[in-house]
Amino acid sequence: MKLYGYWRSSAAYRVRIALNLKGINYQSIPVHLVKDGGEQHKVEYAKLNPTELVPTLIDGEVTLNQSLAIIDYLEAKFPETPLYPSELAQKAQVQAAVLDIACEIHPINNLRVQQYLVKELNVSEEQKLAWSHHWMTLGFHALEKKLAATAGKYCFGDQVTAADITLVPQIYNARRFNVDLSEFPTICRIVDNCNLLPAFISALPENQDDAS
Repeated sequence: MKLYGYWRSSAAYRVRIALNLKGINYQSIPVHLVKDGGEQHKVEYAKLNPTELVPTLIDGEVTLNQSLAIIDYLEAKFPETPLYPSELAQKAQVQAAVLDIACEIHPINNLRVQQYLVKELNVSEEQKLAWSHHWMTLGFHALEKKLAATAGKYCFGDQVTAADITLVPQIYNARRFNVDLSEFPTICRIVDNCNLLPAFISALPENQDDAS
């Protein structure tokens, strides 16, 4: 398998964790999102992924974008280390938490959104940061309430799930943006527990070869 990604991309970070948890060997191919106007916009990469985003996973004849689709693909192909509960209602709850993070919180700090705010709408850095803080904090308040009712060591009991895989990169991002996380003790405790696991440590952005 080949994983095209960027060391600080939250979406690529999710996939790295999933690959590590499942013990899947893969080749990491860096796509620098900032250098030279963004390597994701180059013709060669755009042929692989017309959205011009990361990550992209190549598995033989299969080429996939979208981190959650990739994680679900890995889950189906390598079910030995499950990332979702087997019981239907519990699985749906995990999926809902994943989507809360990936669809409601994460897009706010996506690089192209942040760049548009500055380059096209002439938002100052201070305004951009305040805007980002508002939306991330709003999402975390709702997530904290949900996880307070379901968490054990991790988001749902004591088994790592796709919710944890999605949460950890989002909190990494929040800390980059200097979001005050003191109001979210459950979230912070879960993330601290996850970051003790080798699969999460290996996936950390600063542990990637292209980290800069």
